[in-house]
Amino acid sequence: MSDSQPQPSPSPGSPGSPGGPGGADVLLTGATLTDGRTVDVRLGRGRIQAVGTAGSLAPLGLRVDLRGYLLLPAPAEPHAHSDLALTADAAGPVSPDPADVQRRATEAALLQLGHGATALRSHVRIGDVQGLGAMEAVLQARRAVRGLTELTAVAMPRLLTGVAGADGLAMLHDAVKMGASVVGACPDLDPDPTGCAEAVLDAAAQHGCPVDLHTDGSDPVRLTRLAAMAGGLRPGVTIGPCDGLGRLPADVAGRTAEALAAAGITVVCLPQGPCGGLERRRGHDTPVHLLRAAGVRVTAGSGALRDLANPVGRGDPLQAAQLLASRHGLRPDEAYEAVAGAAREALGLAPVRIEAGFPAELLAVRGTGLSEALSLGYSRIVVHRGRVVARTSAVREYCDSATAAVAGLPRQGRTGTEPA
Repeated sequence: MSDSQPQPSPSPGSPGSPGGPGGADVLLTGATLTDGRTVDVRLGRGRIQAVGTAGSLAPLGLRVDLRGYLLLPAPAEPHAHSDLALTADAAGPVSPDPADVQRRATEAALLQLGHGATALRSHVRIGDVQGLGAMEAVLQARRAVRGLTELTAVAMPRLLTGVAGADGLAMLHDAVKMGASVVGACPDLDPDPTGCAEAVLDAAAQHGCPVDLHTDGSDPVRLTRLAAMAGGLRPGVTIGPCDGLGRLPADVAGRTAEALAAAGITVVCLPQGPCGGLERRRGHDTPVHLLRAAGVRVTAGSGALRDLANPVGRGDPLQAAQLLASRHGLRPDEAYEAVAGAAREALGLAPVRIEAGFPAELLAVRGTGLSEALSLGYSRIVVHRGRVVARTSAVREYCDSATAAVAGLPRQGRTGTEPA
């Protein structure tokens, strides 16, 4: 496959240009939808302008042939760690050098864009050795990828209570002034977890920011208190990965989930693996079905992208959806919704449907249905704000004897000799 490194986009108007010349409309032709229809889709001014039967829309600008592709609303990444990404092979401690952080954060954002995520939220450590350097670097990366993907940053101080927490709290406010759009923390690591959560919620109320807390979720009393404090807070509260809920008795976990649902709290699970020591040490999965049954909005993130917590983390929303289906028993459509519609809602983004008037945030995956896309979705075309911003192509080839064997199969069995 050709997705090992992000590649620069062609200039507008050149062959393979990601956008139409002069900002002209883009026509996606012959795309398959999840309901089985084959359609043409016209994009313009960052939105879907029209959807019609195949061949019914006249091309006015760039034409993109999507025959053999399934067209979907683009996924989003609700839980990344851009400042730690791509450090698994580092010889020593992760470098706090802002230039290195910016380079890795930019590369990570492009890798995740290639997978289809046209928006991502990154938890960024502040305080300790790095101060606000990592935050400034991630915000620089955000500027570098503007127009390609939407990168937002969560300010994550280590401590917020006690004497040591005073500096963390001041830095949290400074990070928001710099451009962090979400406030967060890891209450499990604070000597006063409840006080930590209260401090974050107070800061969010002052700045009008969303809240995103990293928590194991193994203390039902603490989660219930958080739900009581957070109920009605806007623009909203997200927590994750909540693996500890899986270790609680079913009745206790159920009541806790009901409290989270009543407070409107979103839970982000990490089916691809840990993004920190808590999950690695305990090794449990978030009880996805229990949370969904209680009415909690559940979405899925990737967490680590080739860092020390998960040296082989891919940062791929389709892999997260595939694991939700294979490991947690969700239907393919439910699994994809968790990384697409639910993830966008958790990030405060507008919904996307393949209908006229909706944002042109789209992912085309080689395949005829969701099951195939989640299983073998290597070739992808990504659309952000109405432009094709990334392409990944994969071709599978067999030796002559295998090709001869495939030639005798019915048409639907010949995928081995066609683009993947």
